[in-house]
Amino acid sequence: MKIALVAHDKKKESMVNFTIAYQDTFKKYDLVSTGTTGKKIQEATGLKLTRFNSGPLGGDQQVGAEIAQNKVDLVIFLRDPLTAQPHEPDILALLRLCDVYKIPVATNIATAEILLRAMERGEFHWREIIPKYE
Repeated sequence: MKIALVAHDKKKESMVNFTIAYQDTFKKYDLVSTGTTGKKIQEATGLKLTRFNSGPLGGDQQVGAEIAQNKVDLVIFLRDPLTAQPHEPDILALLRLCDVYKIPVATNIATAEILLRAMERGEFHWREIIPKYE
């Protein structure tokens, strides 16, 4: 299973703290991330992940391409709902893709924790029966 990790600038520290707290869980999965978020996660945890470009350089679109190819099982996109900057990743495009491909997405720590714990309990079996769009 693959998890995508993305965070707006003001949420990167929260993402790092979350990945530290759930490091043992995250190391069981394939991880992809936008560039700067991934770098910070790697520096803090040593987790192995595929880093795409930074958000302003198209990293969010690279994550979107993974979603569109049905290669992602969960997206954690910690967004800053109040002060997101124009250069930051586009949450709406990723949300739209997640809805199209029926990929669960968390936009805050509380939801991320619930979804991650569901994965740990094996409650993501429904992903196996979702047909890939042709």
